[in-house]
Amino acid sequence: MRKAPGKNRAASVKAKHHSNLTFRMNILFFAIFIVFSMLIFRLGYMQIVKGEDYVRDLERKEEVPVNTSVPRGRMYDRYGRILVDNHPENAITYTKMQTTTTEEMLNIAEKVAQLIEQPTNRVTLRDKQDFWIIKNHDPAYEKVTDAEEAKIRAKENITTSQINAEIDKLVRERITNEELLQLTEKDLEVLAIFREMASGYNLSPQIIKSENVSADEFARVSERLTELPGVNTTTDWKRVKLSSLSILGRTTVPTKGIPKEKLNFYLARDYSRNDRVGESYIEAQYEELLQGQKTVVKNITNKKGQVVDTITTYEGEPGKDLILSLDSELQAETEKIVEEELLKLKSQGASSLLDRAFLVMMDPNTGDILSMVGKKIENNTETGKYEVLDYSYGTFTTAYEAGSAVKAATLLAGYNLGAITPSTILGDEPIWLKGTDSKKSIFNHGGYISMDGLSALEQSSNVYMFKTALLINGTPYSYRMPLLLNQNTFPKMRNSYAQFGLGVKTGIDLPNEFSGVRGPSGPTDGGKILDLAIGQYDTYTPLQLAQYISTVANGGYRIQPHVVKEVREPSKDGQSLGQLVTEIGPTILNQIDNPLSDLNYVKQGLRRVYTGSKGTAKRQFGNAPYTAAGKTGTAEVMYYGDLRQYWGQYSLTYTHVGFAPYENPEIAYAVVIPWASTNPNQPFSANNDIARKALDKYFELKAKYKSEKVTESDVKQTILPAITKDKIGEDEE
Repeated sequence: MRKAPGKNRAASVKAKHHSNLTFRMNILFFAIFIVFSMLIFRLGYMQIVKGEDYVRDLERKEEVPVNTSVPRGRMYDRYGRILVDNHPENAITYTKMQTTTTEEMLNIAEKVAQLIEQPTNRVTLRDKQDFWIIKNHDPAYEKVTDAEEAKIRAKENITTSQINAEIDKLVRERITNEELLQLTEKDLEVLAIFREMASGYNLSPQIIKSENVSADEFARVSERLTELPGVNTTTDWKRVKLSSLSILGRTTVPTKGIPKEKLNFYLARDYSRNDRVGESYIEAQYEELLQGQKTVVKNITNKKGQVVDTITTYEGEPGKDLILSLDSELQAETEKIVEEELLKLKSQGASSLLDRAFLVMMDPNTGDILSMVGKKIENNTETGKYEVLDYSYGTFTTAYEAGSAVKAATLLAGYNLGAITPSTILGDEPIWLKGTDSKKSIFNHGGYISMDGLSALEQSSNVYMFKTALLINGTPYSYRMPLLLNQNTFPKMRNSYAQFGLGVKTGIDLPNEFSGVRGPSGPTDGGKILDLAIGQYDTYTPLQLAQYISTVANGGYRIQPHVVKEVREPSKDGQSLGQLVTEIGPTILNQIDNPLSDLNYVKQGLRRVYTGSKGTAKRQFGNAPYTAAGKTGTAEVMYYGDLRQYWGQYSLTYTHVGFAPYENPEIAYAVVIPWASTNPNQPFSANNDIARKALDKYFELKAKYKSEKVTESDVKQTILPAITKDKIGEDEE
């Protein structure tokens, strides 16, 4: 039986319609699946991959850290006497918001000017011009014609900021003096305040005034803080040195802030641009410890950039305190000794080139610098009189020929290199090399004197050292011999000297140390090896000489010198030093190659310099109430100081190195007086006199400290006042 045609057609249409509907629904569901998958993927990407970035971005917009200053760490001497302190002073600050306009700041500046007196000495011409433009906006920009502005805008590859800068430049150039004179004294005071406010960065407190803020000014501003958005009254810390010693260093002041050449370095370490930072010496070397950890507060802002709340997230900590190795009383007394001798010498004849003198005293066993004296004479052009300035940094940043003071190192180099032994006898006599004049010792102009090493040191024999250098070169002395220098002689001798610290950096914990100057050492410089052997060729710093004699004194260990002895937490009560954080002990840089027997032999010779019948320092040390040993030095040099017009002039530099007590050394010292005289026949003893007076003072203070029970070893060490009346503010240096 056949089916009806109409019925089959209807069923077919219905099935087709159902099939299309199913297909469309599948497409819809698939599209929904794709959309939801994309949303889930996007949410996952935002939360997992970019989540932390978005959180940080949100915090930057709504929780902005603001650093506030804390006191820098103090400095004390080895006995707890204050050397560098912080003095609190009232300060008025301003914090600019992201949304703050120039007009708003100017309005606040005008209000603040009614409450305080602001000095105007720091206002510049550029400040006045910019301020006049703000006060006279329309007349100012009418000074630039439309044609001029169109010409500037027509330049290729010029940005909007560059366009505005060029227009502003034209405006400033066309502001007349008469127009600037329209600014009243009150306007200038407002300007002085406004320039300080504008120089800060968003949400970074900027000091408006911190010097000489009177109690009335502080109170008036404090009472009206609600009327002065962004203004605050707080405490600032002013750095004060209680000693004129330059190696303590200095810091920048808030008005200067971070030096431009180190800006990125400090900004990367969360400093603010107007922070105090160490500029030199100890302040710079130990900046990381002295700066401390700032208090951090977060300003909670709304969508409009307005601060709605402030939360302290970290209380901050003052900087760590530094206990220096210096004995400030010994430092002060030895400064007087050096200054008096320097002025006495300057008043004598043949002293036209003399302008400085140095003394370094250190513990040969620990490397503690006990006294670091440098004095320099400068002529005051206003008064026409000499002034003596601190030049302590010259002890490690300047170098000089040391003369005979290095002869102990020459002997030990000869022993170490196998050229001579302690039992070697050499004749002191005028020596003649081919093509040169005779070279001789001061005390022997024509005879022949047999000598061992002890006599050579006692009488300061140049010839013994000359012959030692020739033996190191492998060419024993003979009359009129040609001196053919072996290629390795200079390096061998210099390497031997370097074991004692001569000609190399000592490693002191201060910046800008100088290693000295080495003269040429080519094939044609053969005769210079003789000059090197008696300290009249290469140059050494006074600190290197102190390290060298310390190495001899302590049995052959080159100890790294240091000026910081301990790092401590800040004092909690202001009465006693804080808890010990780090103690800086002895650091051995190297041990010399000579056996102890060589050193003991040389030390006997140094003892004879002080006590022998022909000792060059017997007059000063022969009657000393303590045992000591040392070596004097005189170097014939060419002047190369500050007076360039006299460069190359003949002069004499005097030196002295020594240690005491002889049996168990606890103090080593070096004296250098460069270009002391231009007269080789003038008697001279200032180098020896300074050494004796300084050593007397050391033992005198040692006895005094013992009787008064002044000690550096107390667990709870009391803070003591400074021993001088010096008081140098950070803005007075």
